[in-house]
Amino acid sequence: MATQRDNDVAAARLSQYDEADAALLAELGYKQELHRRFGAFSNFAVSFSIISVLAGCITSYLIAMNAGGPVAISIGWPLVGFFVVCVALAMAEICSVYPTAGGLYFWAGRLATKGKRQWAWTVGWFNLLGEVAVTTAVDMGAAITWMAFLDLTIGIEVTALKTFICFVVILLLHGLLNAFGVNLVQMLSSVSAWWHLAGVAVIVLVLAFVPDQHQSASFVFTEFKNETGWGSTPYVFLMGLLMAQYTFTGFDASAHVAEETRNASVAAPKGIVNSVVVSLAAGWVLLLAVTFAVQDWEAARTTEIGLPPAQIFIDAAGSTLGKGLLLICAVAQFFCGMACVTSSSRMSFAFSRDNALPMSRLWSKVNPRTGTPTNSIWLVTVASIILASPSLFSTTAYLAVTSIAVIGLYIAYVTPVLLRRLNPDFRQGRWNLGRWSAPIGWIAVVWVAFIVILFMLPPASPVTVDTFNYAPIAVAIVAIFALVSWFLRGRQHFMVDVPTGHDTRPAAEIFE
Repeated sequence: MATQRDNDVAAARLSQYDEADAALLAELGYKQELHRRFGAFSNFAVSFSIISVLAGCITSYLIAMNAGGPVAISIGWPLVGFFVVCVALAMAEICSVYPTAGGLYFWAGRLATKGKRQWAWTVGWFNLLGEVAVTTAVDMGAAITWMAFLDLTIGIEVTALKTFICFVVILLLHGLLNAFGVNLVQMLSSVSAWWHLAGVAVIVLVLAFVPDQHQSASFVFTEFKNETGWGSTPYVFLMGLLMAQYTFTGFDASAHVAEETRNASVAAPKGIVNSVVVSLAAGWVLLLAVTFAVQDWEAARTTEIGLPPAQIFIDAAGSTLGKGLLLICAVAQFFCGMACVTSSSRMSFAFSRDNALPMSRLWSKVNPRTGTPTNSIWLVTVASIILASPSLFSTTAYLAVTSIAVIGLYIAYVTPVLLRRLNPDFRQGRWNLGRWSAPIGWIAVVWVAFIVILFMLPPASPVTVDTFNYAPIAVAIVAIFALVSWFLRGRQHFMVDVPTGHDTRPAAEIFE
C-alpha cells in the first residue's frame, strides 16, 4: 500500500512534469490552456481507439476479399504494418521535439527551410480535412454495423435514411461525450483500449474453438481471389492493401492531445508508436481468426447483411453467438468514433488558435469549466454530418468525399518527415531513433509516395461512374483550396509561430 510519503513524491513528480510541459509549450510559442489529465496509457489509448482493428478490419474486410482474397488479408496486413510502423517512428521523433496540439502542421512549419508558413498552412488543411473525413467514415461505418446488428436482432429494415439517422445520433453522442470534459474522455479512452484488446481475444477464441471446421493454412496464406475485373495478379494484390492502409490511420491523435498529456515529449511519441505496434499484432491475430473461420467464402462476400465478417461470425459460431461477436465490434466502433472527435477537435482548436479558420476566435475558445475546446468539438461534429450527407443520395458521392481520409492524411503524415530529413539543423528530442533515424525516415517517405500513387489508380474494371477512383480529384481539390485560400487569407492572417531558425531548446534541457 502506498504511504503518504509515496503519494507526496508522486504528486511532486506530476507537478514537475506539468511545469516542464508548460515551459516547453511556452518555448514553442503557446500558453497552457488545456488541462493536462492524460497519462501515457490514456495518450496511447486515443490513437489505439482510432486505429481500431475492430472497426477498420471489420468494415473494410470486403475490400481485400475482392482484391486478392485470403492472401491479401493474411500477408497484406503485416506487410503494410511494417511500413506504417516506420511512418509512426519517424513521426514520433518529431513529436518529441514539438509536442503541440497542432501536430503535423506545426512540425512542417518549424522544419521547412523556406516558405515555412505556407508549408504549415497546406499540411494543416490536409490534416484537418483528413481528420474530419476519417471521423465521418468511422461513424458511418459504425452506423452500418449497428444497423446490421439491429436488423439481425429486432428486424429493423436497413435503408439509406435510417442508416444516416443512426450516423447522426452516434455522432451527436460523441460530441456530447467530448464536451463533458477531459476526465470523461480519458476514462472512456482507457475503457476503449481494454475493450478492443478483450474483444479481439474473445472473437479469436470463439472462432478458434466453436466452429466445426476451419479453412486450411494453404487457403489462408496462399489462396488468391480476384473480383476486380483486372487481370494482373500483383496489381490486384496491391489494391487489396487498402484494407490495411485504411485501418492504420488516426495515430497522429497522440500528438493532437499532447498538450493534455503529462511528460508529453516522451509519452506522446510513445503513444504514436505503441498504438501502431499493438494494432499490428492484434489486427493480424483477428484477421487470421476470421479468415480461418470462413465457412462459405462466396456466401460471406455477397451476404445481404452487407458486412461479410458479420456473416462469417454467424456461419461459424451460430446465430446467437455470432450476433454477440458483432455487438463487440459495434461497441468498439462507437469508442473509435468518440476518439476521432477528440482528435479532430484538438486539431481544429490548434489550427484556429493560429488564426487559420474563419471565425478562429470562436473555435479556439476553451471552456474554463471542462478544460475542453467545446466550440471546436461541435464544429467537427457538424462538419462530419455535412460531409456524410451525400450518402443519402449517392454512395459514389460519399466515397468521393471520404477518399481524402487515407491519401490526405498520409500526405500530411509524411510531409514533416520529409522536411525533417531535408533540415540539417534539426536536433533530436528526448525520444529519438538515434542512428536509425535516416533509414527509417526515408523508408517512410518512399512508402507513402508509393501508396499515394497506388491508391489513385482505378481499383476495378471496367471503369464506370460507380467504379471510378475519385481520390485524385479529392486530393487536387484540397491542394487547390489550400493554395487559393493561402493567397486570399492565409498569408495575411495565419499566425503560426515559425521562427527563421531552429532556436527551440531541446526538451532534455527543460526537463533537467
